[in-house]
Amino acid sequence: MWRRTFGKYDVESGVTQPLYPMMLEPPELRWNFVGKVYSIVAIQLILTVVIGAIVVSVDSISTFFTTSGAGLFFYILLIITPFIVLCPLSYYYQKHPVNFILLGVFTISLAAAIGLTCAYTSGKVILEAVILTAVVVVSLTLYTFWAAKRGYDFNFLGPFLFGAIVVLMVFGFIQIFFPLGKTSEMIYGCLASVIFCGYIVFDTDNLIKRYTYDDYIWASVSLYLDIINLFLSLLTIFRAVDE
Repeated sequence: MWRRTFGKYDVESGVTQPLYPMMLEPPELRWNFVGKVYSIVAIQLILTVVIGAIVVSVDSISTFFTTSGAGLFFYILLIITPFIVLCPLSYYYQKHPVNFILLGVFTISLAAAIGLTCAYTSGKVILEAVILTAVVVVSLTLYTFWAAKRGYDFNFLGPFLFGAIVVLMVFGFIQIFFPLGKTSEMIYGCLASVIFCGYIVFDTDNLIKRYTYDDYIWASVSLYLDIINLFLSLLTIFRAVDE
């Protein structure tokens, strides 16, 4: 008799409130999807931390990759493997367990490459980048959920972020062939940090509203790459300041 309802979402029956206004799908299904994606991303990040820590702490690994011809070959292989794996992953992303096997190869190879990147960086710089990355990711994620609840939409960021990432890639290639020094490296890191902060908001908004339930692999890959690229961008800034 005294049951209070808000539209079609019943409080006493435990029905979850909608994630954003005018939500047509059952909120429970979307929350289950969100939880599944974040569980996968958490496992990827834990695996990245473990593999990265092993590579950084075991000197013989980084020595092998940097002092021998075979090591250089495997280092290049580690860098290109994630891009290669994305091709079959785009075809098998709905086929279990092949999709998780490919995702594991993608994560492990990228984690090893990140570990080698951190191998010649001081522990203080790595810790600073990790802490700031964690704070930024959590803050932007909470903000995006809060904003979506109030009807804000971030789909308009797509074209701007695409243009910004193109500029960043061209800037990176220029730096490879015509290095401009520490100041330019810091500018690159700051620009990349802002761009990937935007991507975290954009991809989180897509996670809330647009990804289908079968797209959990792609949603996980997108968020994982956003977090990793933000970490590497901040690492670039702190490393340039520390030198």
